[in-house]
Amino acid sequence: MAQLSSTLLYIAFVLYLIGTFFFGGAIRDKRKERQEKDRWSQLGISVTIIGFLAQVGYFVTRWIAAGHAPVSNLFEFTTFFGMMLVAAFIIIYFIYRLSVLGLFALPVALLVIAYASMFPREISPLIPALQSDWLHIHVTTAAAGEAILAISFVAGLIYLIRVVDQSKPSKRTFWLEVVMFCLITTLGFVIVSTAFGLSGYEAKFTWVDKNKQTVEVIYDMPALVGPHKGELMKESAGRMEPLVEMPAIINARKLNTVIWSLIAGTALYIMLRLLLRKRVAAALKPLVKNVNLDLTDEISYRAVAIGFPVFTLGALIFAMIWAQIAWTRFWGWDPKEVWALITWLFYAAFLHLRLSKGWHGEKSAWLAVIGFAIIMFNLVAVNLVIAGLHSYAGT
Repeated sequence: MAQLSSTLLYIAFVLYLIGTFFFGGAIRDKRKERQEKDRWSQLGISVTIIGFLAQVGYFVTRWIAAGHAPVSNLFEFTTFFGMMLVAAFIIIYFIYRLSVLGLFALPVALLVIAYASMFPREISPLIPALQSDWLHIHVTTAAAGEAILAISFVAGLIYLIRVVDQSKPSKRTFWLEVVMFCLITTLGFVIVSTAFGLSGYEAKFTWVDKNKQTVEVIYDMPALVGPHKGELMKESAGRMEPLVEMPAIINARKLNTVIWSLIAGTALYIMLRLLLRKRVAAALKPLVKNVNLDLTDEISYRAVAIGFPVFTLGALIFAMIWAQIAWTRFWGWDPKEVWALITWLFYAAFLHLRLSKGWHGEKSAWLAVIGFAIIMFNLVAVNLVIAGLHSYAGT
């Protein structure tokens, strides 16, 4: 069953990739007749739906194999997040019939799933803290809300690529390129993790955790940063010694992974710039030149209007109920709880500025991009680097 689950996820990944090319075919040639463009779009959405059904099959078969909802660790949560992102895109596509949305939404989903695949995929028993029906109630609802909000980011990104003047450097071109760099860095993480995984790199350290207990940790990448009071074990003699030691509150192994990802992402970005001889956003601009800006702006807003209450329900209300049951308190200022609150406050401000202050168009698009950056910071940095009560989710 576990093997079938992995195969279905792989099939979904390939079909999403094919769907992206079909959506690209729908917009790449302005000389094509509308009927032919519609054919490309129909192929794109059909393949995407089949891929989504394959990923649902992955989710169901893994649930059967594990005996619990497969959202208990970072691999499972992130793949579910990617699945819900595709589901949100499919629903919005049938409402607005905007092919360019698929050209950008599916690659984001692909990056999310590829990012997830770099983490341990073994099925393991639930720890006592997660043995509750609230696991699938809280986590799945929170992920669904974040996925819908991610569609707002996709629409906002399309809007910005369309309107930002790439003919001269400016703050707008700089920050838009920063967004491109962050997306490319995710791909860099996949590449560097795969490379070291294939090489079989492994280094074992003993270190002192925040509870002052001596424990072991295994690095699967050369240690640029080391654990608190870490010592390289004898069987790993000859492996790279850390350049810097981290305090116990920081998960040094996962921070090390983030640093390697930034290095790989930077190298990949530089190579792309040399190949394209222009900013990445400028290279993408021809793909969105015929986009209806008012429609794109509406999609971005609608995604927030729908995703915000879903996120509120899952990430705050359900989370606080479960926290009361598991830890006898509704709120404890755990890093994950704090960033969930920050995310909620940001999108509340988004809706306030949109509805009360008239922040439409480009201002709204920038807010959608910033909101997604907050979500990804919560998913990547908070899960991977900062030790807290939710640290089990980063395994």
